[in-house]
Amino acid sequence: MSAVDQTREVPWQPRHSPWAIAIVVTLAAFMEILDTTIVNVALPHIAGSLSASNDEASWALTSYLVANGIVLTISGWLSAVIGRKRYFLICLSMFTVCSILCGIANSLSQLIVFRLLQGFFGGGLQPGQQSIILDTFPPEKRGAAFGVTAIATVVAPVLGPTLGGYITDTYNWRWIFFANLPVGIIAVFFVWVLVEDPPWHAKISRHVDYIGLSLITLGIGCLQVMMDRGEDLDWLGSTFIRIMAILAILGILGAIGWLLIAKKPIVDLDVFKDKNFAMGSVCIGATGAVLYSGAVVIPLFTQSILGYTATWAGLILSPGGIAVILLIPVVGQLMRVIQTRIIIAAGFFIMGCAFVYSSKLAVNIDFKTLVMMRSAQTAGLAFLFVPISTIAYATLPRELSGDATALFTMFRNVFGSIGISISNAMITERTQIHQSYLARWVNPFHQPYNELIARSERTLTAMGRAASAVHDIAVGQAYQAFRVQAAVLAYSDVFLLAGVVAFAVVPFCFFLSGTKGSGGAVH
Repeated sequence: MSAVDQTREVPWQPRHSPWAIAIVVTLAAFMEILDTTIVNVALPHIAGSLSASNDEASWALTSYLVANGIVLTISGWLSAVIGRKRYFLICLSMFTVCSILCGIANSLSQLIVFRLLQGFFGGGLQPGQQSIILDTFPPEKRGAAFGVTAIATVVAPVLGPTLGGYITDTYNWRWIFFANLPVGIIAVFFVWVLVEDPPWHAKISRHVDYIGLSLITLGIGCLQVMMDRGEDLDWLGSTFIRIMAILAILGILGAIGWLLIAKKPIVDLDVFKDKNFAMGSVCIGATGAVLYSGAVVIPLFTQSILGYTATWAGLILSPGGIAVILLIPVVGQLMRVIQTRIIIAAGFFIMGCAFVYSSKLAVNIDFKTLVMMRSAQTAGLAFLFVPISTIAYATLPRELSGDATALFTMFRNVFGSIGISISNAMITERTQIHQSYLARWVNPFHQPYNELIARSERTLTAMGRAASAVHDIAVGQAYQAFRVQAAVLAYSDVFLLAGVVAFAVVPFCFFLSGTKGSGGAVH
């Protein structure tokens, strides 16, 4: 019997409370997820403070995403070589240190370098969190444990823009990074005290797969740059983006080909031979795309169209996070009596209906209706994250958990980036399309348009405006209303597409095994 086979038989339990371990590693992951979104609203302040343009300042986001995406993929290998607890502590400690360095950066180049390092060390926290929870809890209790991780994964992107806007408006953008210091110190201490590696992790050692590492770095890095910078640089209209796209395709396809034939690959793609994990990765990718795109589109709509502040735009998202927290225990109970794949299918169906409902946007929409729309969207998420995470690992061999958690998290984050990029691109493109369509009604040969201009002229004249200027002012007001209406229709199209994606995933859910929350197969 091999060493790995022997370790499978070792009855191991952590010395400390599994729930205490789950909370402390989730706290670390929560801090890292929060930092992927909290900086967005502070970019104009960062640009002004460091004498840079908004376009240059956005590299502070791109650098983080590039490093984060690369390390997510290889974090299983790094954890195996260094030791999971040791690697998690290194990532957590250095993430906190890099946060301080970001806060004291005196130039944009310094900030970009420190954000690159922050993303590099932050990339190991989410997969490490899931891997630790997988080994800490027996299969029948993983659903409840993943409920804790779901709160961090769903609430952090929601809280990020609100908290970032408040800190920036009230204090200074540097405190966005300084706020990580107390959380990081507390998390490091408790991870060091509570977390321990199970016996089967202590026996794993791997060599460096330089070819696989290089191809993954090329593919994922270029993909993240393309996704993050594409909208600003006109996508394939830019030579730089075309080069990034070609390198991303070559890197990703080359990495897949190499990892399939390599004797000791840096990432073991055998995890996708497990049907539940393969389909679970597809489902979590779709969940990430709609989760992150929805969390970005609503604040963008409220700030650009309705004139909300960053804080009020973020507050629209907050009740949705509360809805998830309240629904997760309910979903946990449902998983005991209903097949998990049915719950997942129901979650995507609910989300699809919610996005179709959200597509009914209007220029005069009120705060309450927007809150209801976002709450409906996140209600579907409560039926997705925990069940998907539970069933994805249900039949996976324990020795593959490191690579599995890395790839699972990578799917969620990369598809989340893709969802955000597609949403932003659609808003621009669909606004132009709707402007072209509506333009035929905005001309002197269309009687309702002439009546609108005449009414505006009478109103302006009654307000005391000069008679020679009222026509130009009235036409300008009509044009502004025309542009706003075209943009509202574009935002509606984004929500409608998200709904179609959610509905399209429903049939794939039934390729998952018929298991319940206990992990036992239903025959």
